[in-house]
Amino acid sequence: MAETAKNTGFFDRLYIGKSTFFKIFLLIGVAVISSVFIWYTFQVIDQLNKNTRSQVDKYVKMWQLVANSPTSGQELQFIFDEIIVKADFPIIVLNENETPIHWRNIENISPTDYSDTTKAKLVKEARDMIDQHGKIPLEFGGGRVNYFCYGDSKVIKQLTMMPFIEIGIVLAFMMVAIIGFQNIKRSEERNIWVGMAKETAHQLGTPISSLMGWIEVMTGETELSELNDEEKERLKEALSNMWVDVNRLNKIANRFGQIGSIPTLQECDLNQLLRDTVEYYRRRLPFEGKGITLELITGEIPLLKLNNELFSWAVENLIKNALQVVDSRTGRIEIKTELHSSQKCVIVEITDNGPGVSKVAARKIFRAGFTTKKRGWGLGLTLVRRIVEEYHSGRVILKKSGPGQTVFEIQLPVIGNEKDNNDCSN
Repeated sequence: MAETAKNTGFFDRLYIGKSTFFKIFLLIGVAVISSVFIWYTFQVIDQLNKNTRSQVDKYVKMWQLVANSPTSGQELQFIFDEIIVKADFPIIVLNENETPIHWRNIENISPTDYSDTTKAKLVKEARDMIDQHGKIPLEFGGGRVNYFCYGDSKVIKQLTMMPFIEIGIVLAFMMVAIIGFQNIKRSEERNIWVGMAKETAHQLGTPISSLMGWIEVMTGETELSELNDEEKERLKEALSNMWVDVNRLNKIANRFGQIGSIPTLQECDLNQLLRDTVEYYRRRLPFEGKGITLELITGEIPLLKLNNELFSWAVENLIKNALQVVDSRTGRIEIKTELHSSQKCVIVEITDNGPGVSKVAARKIFRAGFTTKKRGWGLGLTLVRRIVEEYHSGRVILKKSGPGQTVFEIQLPVIGNEKDNNDCSN
């Protein structure tokens, strides 16, 4: 068994190692792909900027050539309409006082709108263009100088946003991959759980049926007349204890048989369920340690919808864990029930005075396969969480842990509040 536990721990570490490697691989892949996308996009943007600058220089030269030659205004207008207007980037021409006199391709501004509001917007646009690309002087005869300003085309602006869009897409892909990987892992764990539970129930079922049959035979065929009073009493006690143990085994088989199925929930007195569970373990205390005390403190709570067998199983796992960690001479385990102040859930606290759980272990304590024990499969607390959260719409947390006090808290919704169990968070 110890060797099996060691092997289980080894494979669990190997699986976690593969999972970590997979995530690191994804992160590195995202970084590399994003870097390539960004580099390539900015290379394209840089090339487009160079092409645009080349076009601008040609436009300025042509405009300046026509403006300084003995041509008519109609020819200048032809140059402006056929060349400048057809440019696909924003253009603003300023006079010597840096006041806009011509403009084209300015978003949301008409080239024929000469209002003061429009000119104020154009002045701001021109300043942005100058900050980005500078201003190119247009020299005319007589010492008059105008200035040519231009901005990025729509294509360049869209390309500037592309790296961020690409990174977002890659990050989304990575998140989908990680979520898918985790869902596959959970699905595998659930399938293992269900398969193990069904096989256990099947394996227990046959010997339990046989034992029950033999006990009935012993009860019916024993010649009590041939036994003295003391022997009769011992036989009755033995048969009674055998019935208790066989019924207990039958209950365990039923529990395993319900894993993987939708359990039936019925109105239940949680306090009574806990009394029965505590009483069962109190009978076992002499074997666990004569100095251990197990106390139940019940509060006034309403009836809850529970599956008796499964929920008692969850509580038993928590009690059993506590019994294994407390001192056999001074151990103390306390179970307490109370109604939450919100009136929407019932709180069950299981407290022990054991050594506590380390902060590192506390983060992994509900993970399937994780265990701090030398022997064990690390399934007990995973089973507790599944029973409480998946089957009873509740919540189980390690509320506090330290030397001398460890507290597990179960939150169970009151009837009618099964979908609001988060309201019970402290």
